Amino acid sequence: MENGFEDLIASYIENKVGISEHFLSPELATHLKQNLLDLNQQSLLQTAGIGNSEKLSYDGAIRSDSIYWLDKKHNNVFENEFFAQIDAFIIYLNQSCYAGITGYEFHYSLYETGDFYLKHLDQFKNNPSRKYSMISYLNSNWQESDGGELMIHQENNNQKIAPTQGKTVFFKSNELVHEVLVTQNTRMSITGWLKSD
Repeated sequence: MENGFEDLIASYIENKVGISEHFLSPELATHLKQNLLDLNQQSLLQTAGIGNSEKLSYDGAIRSDSIYWLDKKHNNVFENEFFAQIDAFIIYLNQSCYAGITGYEFHYSLYETGDFYLKHLDQFKNNPSRKYSMISYLNSNWQESDGGELMIHQENNNQKIAPTQGKTVFFKSNELVHEVLVTQNTRMSITGWLKSD
């Protein structure tokens, strides 16, 4: 497990974008994907908004995915396993990098064919609590023709990241403008933020 943690941190230090190809085990990724599909089948996902609770809006011309917030109160065994891994990563991150993370929030994210999310930053202007963004992908057998890459914009170094199963991406929430390119296939992830309140 710590190898995946160190992969994220080392690549983040090198390039401002941490990537671990196998942060989630194939088994956990498969179970989380099935949870997401079941929730979607039950029509429990909601249209994703822009902004936070103090200033929330909906604009399908900017963002067109659907989400479902994870919560320990749901007591789902596989989501709890995911939370346990995040808890362990935060301990590792705080001890090795003095990050000062005190909490987090995560949601499932579902992009259907044709969905996208235009360029944005993850930290709100009216609330700086989001310190790091983390995205864990749940897409097995993803092909280049499926699109839906995460495009991270850096000066002279745009980075296009395929949303392949088990991969986790990690970066500063207030630092990197990014977008989700138009997907040509159903695209699933757990997306969230490590916070310092």
